[in-house]
Amino acid sequence: MWELIAANKRKSLIIFIAMGICLLTLGYCVGMAWLGPDAGFFGVLIAFGVWVVLSLISYFAGDSILLYTSNAQAVTHDIHPQLFNIVEEMKIAASLPVMPRIYIIDDPSPNAFATGRDPQHSSIAVTSGLLSGLNRDELQGVVAHEMSHILNRDISYLTFAGVMLGSIAMISQIFLRGSRFGGCSSRRYRSGGSGCGQAQLIIFIIAIVFAILAPILARIFYFALSRKREYLADASGARLTRYPSGLASALEKIGFSNIKLSSTNNITAPMYIVNPLQADGYSGIFSTHPPIQDRIKILRGMAGGASYLDYSKAFSAVKGGSGGIIPSAALSDSASVPIRDAGVEKEAPKDPKDKTRETIDLLRAVNNYAFLTCACGLKIKFPKNFAQNEFICPRCGRKHEVPSSNNVLAAAVASAIPAKPVTATAYGVSPQVYARKNVGWESFNCSGCGALLQLSPAFIGTSLACHSCGKEIKIR
Repeated sequence: MWELIAANKRKSLIIFIAMGICLLTLGYCVGMAWLGPDAGFFGVLIAFGVWVVLSLISYFAGDSILLYTSNAQAVTHDIHPQLFNIVEEMKIAASLPVMPRIYIIDDPSPNAFATGRDPQHSSIAVTSGLLSGLNRDELQGVVAHEMSHILNRDISYLTFAGVMLGSIAMISQIFLRGSRFGGCSSRRYRSGGSGCGQAQLIIFIIAIVFAILAPILARIFYFALSRKREYLADASGARLTRYPSGLASALEKIGFSNIKLSSTNNITAPMYIVNPLQADGYSGIFSTHPPIQDRIKILRGMAGGASYLDYSKAFSAVKGGSGGIIPSAALSDSASVPIRDAGVEKEAPKDPKDKTRETIDLLRAVNNYAFLTCACGLKIKFPKNFAQNEFICPRCGRKHEVPSSNNVLAAAVASAIPAKPVTATAYGVSPQVYARKNVGWESFNCSGCGALLQLSPAFIGTSLACHSCGKEIKIR
C-alpha cells in the first residue's frame, strides 16, 4: 500500500510543479506587460508571494474554510451512532492513525467529501440526503471511498492544487480587468499618446494570451489527475469494504439524483464523490470526475474479488487496455480479497418518509432543538431560543413545560452517558422504570430530581443515568 501512496505522491508532485511553473510564468508575463521588459522577475516574486500566503492559509485552515462554506456542522457519536460506527470500521480497515472528524451538511441532495491536510487532520462530510437515502452497505461504500482519499493522501494535494489554481485564476482576472484601464490597451495608447513601443505592445499581447490560457491549462492539469484519483478511491473503497456493489449502488443513487446540491460552489464541487455542478458528474475534458456510468460498470464487474487486481481487470474490460490506474506494485500483490455477502439490516426496511423525518430530527438535535412527545403521540420540537416556558399541545390541549435548551443535547443523547452506580437506598426507592411508547423521540422526567430526559430513535440500551443527578433509569 505504501508504494501506491508513493506513486500517487510522485504524480501529485509532477502536476504540482507544472502548475507552479504556469503560475510563475503568468507572473513574469504580467510583470513585463505592466512594468516593462525588465520587471518580469518582480512579477514572479509577486505571484510567488500570493501563492505562499494562500498556501499557508490553506494548510492551517483550508479544511475549516471548506467545511464552513459548505455549511457543515460537526456531529458526535451520540447524534448518529451508525455513521460513527461505519467511519470507525473504515478507519480501522484503512489503518489510519486518527479518527477523522465527522460533519453533516443539511442538504437533501445525496453527496459527501473528505478534506484536510493529512490523515492526522482530516474530516469527512456527508449530506442529510445521503443519510436518509442510503442503506448501511451503501453508506459504508461512500465512507470507504472518502477514507481512501485520506489514505491515498489525495486531500492534501486537492487542497494545495486548488489553492494554486485559484491563485492563477485570481492573478489572471486582475490583469485582464486591469488591462482596460492601463498598459498598452489603455485609451492613452489608442489615442496616440507616448504609450508603449512596439516591443512592449507585443509583450502585452503575449501576456493577455497567456492570462487567458494559463487558468485553462492549470485546470486541465488539475482535472486530469483528479479523474484518476476517483478511480483509485473507488478501487481502494471496494477493497476496504469487500463489497463493491455497495459503492456502485450508492453512486447510482447519488449520480442520478434529481435533487441539486445547494451548499456548494466551484471550489468545493470537485471534492465531492460526484461533482454536483455537472450533469451525471461528468462533462468531458473539463470534468473533475470520470463518467459515473463507467465507475458503476467497473464496480459491478468485480465478480472475482475486491482486490486491486480485480478492479484493474474490471477497468480494462470497461475502458479497454490497462489504463495505468493502479500502480504495478499494487497489482503484484497476489493476496485475494473475497467479496462478502450483503449486510442484513437488523430492522425491517423503513419507509423513505420515516428515514427523512429521522434525519431531519438528527439535524435539529445538532442545532440544539428540544424534543417532546405528548401523550397523544404528537412530537413537538422546540428551537434553542424558544421564549415561552409552557406550551399547549395543539392536538389534545395538554400543557407541557418547555425543555431547557441548555440540556437539550445531553438529554437527547442520554443513551451515551454511562450509568453511575446508584443504590436504591440513595433515593429510598427502587430504580425508575420507563416503558417506551414508540421508536421515535420520547421525553420523560427523572423521578429523582425532575430533570427532563429524552430518548433518541437510535437508543437501544436497557438503562441510562440521569444527566443531572445520576439516578439509574431502566428502559423497557
